[in-house]
Amino acid sequence: MENGRPQFTVSELTELIRSRLEEDFASVVVEGELSNCRPASSGHLYFSLKDAGAKIDAVMFKNRLRSLSFEPKDGMLLRVRGSLSVYAPRGSYSIVCEEMELAGSGDILAMLEERKRRLAAQGLFDESRKKPLPCFPATIGVVSSPTGAAVRDIVNVLERRAAGVRVIILPAPVQGNGAAALIARRIEQANQWKLADVLIVGRGGGSLEDLLPFSEEIVVQAVAASAIPVVSAVGHEIDWALCDFAADLRAPTPSAAAELASGERAAILEIIRGRAEDFAAVMRNRIEKARLLLRPFSMEDLEYRFRAILQPRLIRLDDAKEALINNLSALVSGRRKRLELAYAVLEAGSPLAVMERGFSVVTNTRTSMIVRHSGDVRPGDHLEIRPLKGTITAVTEECYGENRQ
Repeated sequence: MENGRPQFTVSELTELIRSRLEEDFASVVVEGELSNCRPASSGHLYFSLKDAGAKIDAVMFKNRLRSLSFEPKDGMLLRVRGSLSVYAPRGSYSIVCEEMELAGSGDILAMLEERKRRLAAQGLFDESRKKPLPCFPATIGVVSSPTGAAVRDIVNVLERRAAGVRVIILPAPVQGNGAAALIARRIEQANQWKLADVLIVGRGGGSLEDLLPFSEEIVVQAVAASAIPVVSAVGHEIDWALCDFAADLRAPTPSAAAELASGERAAILEIIRGRAEDFAAVMRNRIEKARLLLRPFSMEDLEYRFRAILQPRLIRLDDAKEALINNLSALVSGRRKRLELAYAVLEAGSPLAVMERGFSVVTNTRTSMIVRHSGDVRPGDHLEIRPLKGTITAVTEECYGENRQ
C-alpha cells in the first residue's frame, strides 16, 4: 500500500471487478434495442443492446439460441435475462443471455418502417419505375468508400468477369453524419455528367445504425430519380436498407452486385465461345470426311476420271466445229455463184459493155437529145458523138430513114 491507498496489478484489478460484477449481477433482466447482430460460424450470436443513452455487449450461446421462436434482427426491441460476465483479456463486460423475448419494435426499426410506408406511398418503390441493366455496360460507377472492402471486392470481380469494362469510383463516406448527403450528391453527379452506364451504390456489412445513411430519404430519392440504372448493394445478405427498394436491382453483397452488372456480358461471351467451339468442331468433322472421301483417289486416277468426262465433250466439240465450217463453206459458195451470175447479168446490160463492142452515143446539140433515129436530126444540125473513149463532133448534111418526116 502506498500513501494509504491499495495498489493492484491490471490483472488483480480486473479480477476484482469481475468477481464483484458477476456476484452482484448474477441474474439481470435488460430491455434494449438489438444492434450489430453478428452470428458467428460457431453458432453463437454476438450483439449489442442499446437505448438512447448507452450500449452494452451481449452474447447468446448456440444451445440457448435453439429455444428461440424468432430470428433476432437489428432494430428489434428485446427483453433478455442473463448474467454479467467480464472478459479479462480485453477488459470488457457483457451480458450472457439465457432467455430472450420480443418487447416491441425498436426506435430505429419503427422509424424505418414509417419512412418506408411514406416513400412507398410516393411511388418510389413501384416496379414500373425499374429499369433493366444494359447487356454490355462500357463503364460501371461505384458510389462507396474508396478504402472499403466493398470497392475492392467489386473491382476484383469485374477484373475477372469483364476485364474490358471501365470502373469509376465515386468516393463517399458510408456511415456517420453527412454520409447520406454526399452519397446522394455522387449519384446526382454521375447522372449530371453521364459518367457510367450502371451505378453500384453500397458498402460492406455493419450494424443497423451503420447502414442508416442508405435509408435516408435524400439517398432513396436520388436512387429513384437516377436515369442511370442503379444496383443497391448494402451490407451482407441479411442486411437491408430503404435504397434497396428504390434501386432497379438489389444485390445481396457488393461482389454479387458486380456479378449482376457484368453477368449478361459474361453469359453472352460464354455463349459466343461455345458457338465458336461448336463451329470449329463441325468444320473439323467436315474436313476429316473430305479427307476420307479423297483418300482412294490418286493423281493418276483423278486424271483418268477427268479425261473420261472431258474426252466425249471434246469429240462433240470437234464434230460440231467441222459441221459448222462445212455448212458455212457451202453457204458461202452458193452465195458466191449467185453473186457472179448477177454480176454477169449486170455486166451484159451495162452501156459500157455495149460501147466496148463499137457502139457510140450520138447527141443533137440543138435539142440536147440523144439521137435514136434519123428523124431526130435535120440537115445542118451539129452532132456530138461519144464512143467508148473521147468525143467526136460532126455536122449533118443529109438525113435518111423510115421515120423521116
